[in-house]
Amino acid sequence: MPRQVDHDERRRRIAAAVWRLAAAGGLEDATVRRVAAEAGVPARQLQYYFGSRDDLLLGALDLLNRDGEAEAQQRVAALGATPAPREVLRSILLELLPLDESRRQRQLVHAAYFVRFLADDGLRERIRDTPPELEALIALLLPEQHRDEADFLLAGAAGLQGAVLLGQMSAERAVELIDRQLDRLFPAAA
Repeated sequence: MPRQVDHDERRRRIAAAVWRLAAAGGLEDATVRRVAAEAGVPARQLQYYFGSRDDLLLGALDLLNRDGEAEAQQRVAALGATPAPREVLRSILLELLPLDESRRQRQLVHAAYFVRFLADDGLRERIRDTPPELEALIALLLPEQHRDEADFLLAGAAGLQGAVLLGQMSAERAVELIDRQLDRLFPAAA
């Protein structure tokens, strides 16, 4: 009897190969040949599952983001049945910091994509109009008088991420800075 192929698992295995290569050396190392070797599949399977190299890179990024979102949802669920908006927002912002190996690896891959998007007009155009879902969620969690600060909070957390990844700041200090900002925005909870 022929073996059943789990296409989702194969697609994820290929995407994980992209992530490993990107985290180790940037997206320049994620050539079709290297990704295929890293994933242990023939190069033609990459085209079958993703299409072009750009589609491969964007498809792998989409899967990475979905995995990160699932992890974030688990952490928010761990806060209990009715967590305070401040705690949900804190949990979301802490997802952007390399506080464990999973988040560290995800952020290294995101950094590789960021550099690639800066240099590749075609890829940048394909993601330019991505809806700002995270910013909208953060704005909803903020007290009404502070909703215009959602973009700043997200940018601040992203800046802290880079500083922690580079070893310029400890993760503890980054968490402290996020907590201080949240205390300013949610004074009743502080």
